[in-house]
Amino acid sequence: MCTCASHPAEHPAEHPSAEAAPAPRAAGRRTVLRAAVLGGGAAALAGLTAQSADAAQAAPGGRQPGHRGTELVLLGTAGGPPPLAARTGIASALVVNGRTYVIDAGRGAVTQFMRAGLSMPSLAGIFVTHLHADHTVDLFSFPLLSAGVVGRQGFQKPIDVYGPGSAGRLPDGPPPGSHWVGADDPVPGVAALLRLSNAAFAYSTNGFIAEHMGSDPADYVRVHEIQPPASAGASASNTAPRMDPFPVMENDDLKVTAILVPHGPVFPALAYRIETEDGVIVFSGDTARTPNVPRLAAGADVLVHEAFHRDAVAAIGYPPAVVEHIGAVHTEVGELGAVGVEADARHVVISHITPADPAALSDAAWQKAADRSARKARYRGRITLGTDLARFPVAKPRR
Repeated sequence: MCTCASHPAEHPAEHPSAEAAPAPRAAGRRTVLRAAVLGGGAAALAGLTAQSADAAQAAPGGRQPGHRGTELVLLGTAGGPPPLAARTGIASALVVNGRTYVIDAGRGAVTQFMRAGLSMPSLAGIFVTHLHADHTVDLFSFPLLSAGVVGRQGFQKPIDVYGPGSAGRLPDGPPPGSHWVGADDPVPGVAALLRLSNAAFAYSTNGFIAEHMGSDPADYVRVHEIQPPASAGASASNTAPRMDPFPVMENDDLKVTAILVPHGPVFPALAYRIETEDGVIVFSGDTARTPNVPRLAAGADVLVHEAFHRDAVAAIGYPPAVVEHIGAVHTEVGELGAVGVEADARHVVISHITPADPAALSDAAWQKAADRSARKARYRGRITLGTDLARFPVAKPRR
């Protein structure tokens, strides 16, 4: 098995290439970004083909000509793994100049992508905040169902997937009565997650190949594993120290930076800042209240932030210890106004809501709680409860 190439990645130039990449600039903040194509014929099921991170950033998915501007589309807004009819799993899409970038791929992400009227050939990349199932369950569905497919339902060029590398180790000991799973690799990063998913569907893929009706999904995915800069001092036991944002990637559409956020024992858990010519959009990922999010989101035009409603979660009937745990790893809706003030964000959009079931808390009650938090913090921006398939044009305010 070959391993991913591992090297520091600086701010890459636009349209970098393996042959003529400019020398990286020296920087105090560095991130280890490991890139690989999940494929290469039979090698796809055996391991990863090493490739330079700079080369992997070139040639994103097909641009739809004539489309300019930036638009945020909330594909799904439910927090947590349990399925619901009213809301699909957490996933968002950012359409920039006709190219589409997906942020998290929760339950139903592929279906919602199509329901939103997005064209699969426009898919240029996917960013994963962390590796909980409710953020990744549909990740492999994109290449599994659409790679090599013609028309609006498929893409013909490899897409780039950015996400956390391995945590390195598990917490000390499973809880009593439980056991760890995945004895061979109990802490896979996003590259291993996709490789193992591909292996699990090998019979299906090989059957389609035998019928001249398919190809290896792994040939259409380039994986970039993100590790925080060593200078941050972060680890599985110190998951989100105060730190500065660090670079992830840059092309002619956007510039992406990230920061670590606290989400219980999960490591790395990331928030992303995406800068386009039309404005700045920040995705908090799953996070407890932290100064890292306002630091990353400083001056953002749109801050997509997760939230839970403590009283509604308690009213469902969870034991107090579970309610306290949820509160320790998420941000209470009553704190979002203060987060908006600290970040000086123009618009806070609430997504990954918990509880997501309208029977537990209606959309009107959610919005009322959000408005109350804004008044309490004297937040002067907009605060909006996100709903599935809601769309938000992104534009900098006129002076």
